[in-house]
Amino acid sequence: MNAPVSVPTFENLLYEKRDRIAYVTLNRPKVLNALNTPTWTDLHGAFSDAQADPSILGVILTGAGDKAFIAGADISELAHLAPFEAEKSSRFGQVVLDLIETLGKPVVAAVNGFALGGGCETAMACTLRIAVETARFGQPEVKLGLLPGGGGTQRLPRLIGKGRALQLILTGEIIDAREAWRVGLVNEVVAAADLIPRAEVILRQIFANAPIAVRYSLEAVNGGMQTSQAQGLLLEAALFGVCAATDDKAEGTAAFLAKRPPSFLVR
Repeated sequence: MNAPVSVPTFENLLYEKRDRIAYVTLNRPKVLNALNTPTWTDLHGAFSDAQADPSILGVILTGAGDKAFIAGADISELAHLAPFEAEKSSRFGQVVLDLIETLGKPVVAAVNGFALGGGCETAMACTLRIAVETARFGQPEVKLGLLPGGGGTQRLPRLIGKGRALQLILTGEIIDAREAWRVGLVNEVVAAADLIPRAEVILRQIFANAPIAVRYSLEAVNGGMQTSQAQGLLLEAALFGVCAATDDKAEGTAAFLAKRPPSFLVR
């Protein structure tokens, strides 16, 4: 008999594991899944568990209810932060989102409503973003006398370009899902009923490929975004060489030549 799967519980999240996917759901619908320190801590715990579990190959992140993915920071907490505490809070949020971005496994943000401020920043840290028609995106921190503190000033320009990013950040404008797709912030816009199923389909398409190649592709893209193109190309070539020494490469090329589906081992 197989041992039961160990799944930690969290105060502010729902966390499940099914068929190689970890499902992380922000569960504060009464405050539109707003982020406070305990919620950031829970996110860190859930993604650390997903990263460490070899049976988990990908993650879907979404919000409870039908109004919000994550509406932003919990203003009731934010309003009372002194300067040192605010910087510390910003750094902790950045650490959590860096973990999501560099998990080594694909993370799909299933954006089911408002993704504002820290919610937009959380979505941007994910590998891919799928949104429902009613989703809304923005970085409205300037309206509160602040600037984005969870990586928004860095990830948004990298995703949609400096000019568009500055327009959103400086105006605090909120855009709909179709505009987010047009500017490259969102990968796909789907009907609400199709949101989680579509995220699952994409992850299973990824799971069909060589696990090592997926992991190193993520590393090459993320690492290359932090350096020059020349340095990124060196990283790419080095990881290409590492992949060439693996059983996955041997199986993938052999399967192609034999005109059969590959059978990759999950490690």
